[in-house]
Amino acid sequence: MNTKPTNKILATAKALPPHTRTTEEILPVVEAWLANQPKRFRDKVLRIFKYAQVDRRYSIMDLEDVFTKTSFEEKNNHYAIEMTKLAELALQKALDKAGLKPTDIDFIITTSCTGIMIPSVDAFLINSLKMKQDVVRMPITEMGCAAGVSALIYAHDLLKSNPGKRAAIVALESPTSTFQLDDFSMTNMVSAAIFGDGVAATILGPNDDKVLPVIKDTGMYHFFDELHMMGFNLTNSGLQMVLDPSVPEKIQEHFDDILLPFLERNQLKVKDVEHFIFHPGGKKIVKMVEDLLHDMGKNIDITKEVLRIYGNMSSATVLYVLEEYLNKEIPAGEKGLMLSFGPGFSAQRVLLEWE
Repeated sequence: MNTKPTNKILATAKALPPHTRTTEEILPVVEAWLANQPKRFRDKVLRIFKYAQVDRRYSIMDLEDVFTKTSFEEKNNHYAIEMTKLAELALQKALDKAGLKPTDIDFIITTSCTGIMIPSVDAFLINSLKMKQDVVRMPITEMGCAAGVSALIYAHDLLKSNPGKRAAIVALESPTSTFQLDDFSMTNMVSAAIFGDGVAATILGPNDDKVLPVIKDTGMYHFFDELHMMGFNLTNSGLQMVLDPSVPEKIQEHFDDILLPFLERNQLKVKDVEHFIFHPGGKKIVKMVEDLLHDMGKNIDITKEVLRIYGNMSSATVLYVLEEYLNKEIPAGEKGLMLSFGPGFSAQRVLLEWE
């Protein structure tokens, strides 16, 4: 008889930066920033902001500071200070939700692509929370929006090989810190319209007492010859967003290949999955996925709501969606699918079942 406890996603918690503005409040500042640009261009950018389906976003700096020219060094130093504080808050909240202490964690996986810290943020968390001295660190720095799901994949693999252990994931992102004041490219406009700052922490480990999601299968899907699709260029003024406008179409072309074989190897079809925990990359990607799933009788309403309330926070965003599902009463036996896309270009998939 197998008495080994089942590893589950025990808890997820978020920490939001102190500064927040609605899109309506941001629009006059954007208009002033674009004052010297052609009227047709200004009008187009303002429409992008108005119809991005992001009502509010949070930031580690006030709006006036976002639109003040600063050096890469100044932005990154601010990122390191503020995001470390938020990372500690999110992790402590997740531990409290799971009924655990910092010393109960055996693996800590941190994800971020919007700032640079060496040592990485996990080293600071080990010190500030007095975690165990032999906790295993795994910082992920270059997987962008996909890193939240990637971290779940790595945590799952680590726990499979180490029965009885627990893992913590902390995703911390400040896309605001990558905003380029002197870049009037459409990529910079679109990213400014959809991204916001945020931190999330997730705890995984054994629990046989509660109905919680178990990771049943994981997988990555890599697109060949699409390295230009998304990422960052490292410039003297900071991290400059790379975001190809054809990303939604590229995902649509490959959607069946990404989804169907992964489900089939688990003897499932789309109709067998009740919950779709998708990373909200932006309005066009959300609309495309929503249309594809609508034809199958499914929805991504929670994904849309997270985008509306917080914007796209890169790797942390999918964990905000996950938290909403963990707050719901979901019956044992129901299944969920997590999906995110990131630089590479790649898709990350996790199959969940509530047990």
